[in-house]
Amino acid sequence: MTMLAEHVDGVIGVDTHRDTLVAAAVSPIGAVLASTDSPANARGYRRLLDFARQQVPGRRCWALEGIGSYGAGLAVFLVQAGEQVVEVCRPKRAANRGGRKTDMLDAIRAAKEALATEHLIQPRLRGEREALRVLLATRHGAVLASTAAINQLKALIISAPDELRAELRKLKRPAQIAYCAQFRDRRPRTSSTG
Repeated sequence: MTMLAEHVDGVIGVDTHRDTLVAAAVSPIGAVLASTDSPANARGYRRLLDFARQQVPGRRCWALEGIGSYGAGLAVFLVQAGEQVVEVCRPKRAANRGGRKTDMLDAIRAAKEALATEHLIQPRLRGEREALRVLLATRHGAVLASTAAINQLKALIISAPDELRAELRKLKRPAQIAYCAQFRDRRPRTSSTG
């Protein structure tokens, strides 16, 4: 298998975040050509593409972190612009970075990782598959939240005073929830002044 460095004039590594994108242009031998940052929006995507065209005017590849999250919008934009895009894994983070890590270093590392690897990861872009993944993940979260709420309700019913517990046990779950929703915290409120 051939290495990416044999097929491109440079790689643009990108460290992605919610609000910003940090990019570094790296030559096929790993020399850093230039770097920049831009906002994570359509205007910022165009700015990064202009940067890439200036720094690596020939054959280039983009190495993005977080294509399934913060890099998703940039990845779609680049593919639609006819650019070659690969995904690189985010590095493991130390518990206390202590200033040793910068976004620019991560962008450079992303580019160099793409140059060094034999097995490039092709990004899974948005579409029906991504929509289904989001739907299933959301459903899973809702099921977990519902189960936790039901377990809390059962625990409250078990520890309720006998008369209330007997009343609640006669009801089905939706009626139990409606019945309990009528309760209010009757504790006296204390003033924080004084």
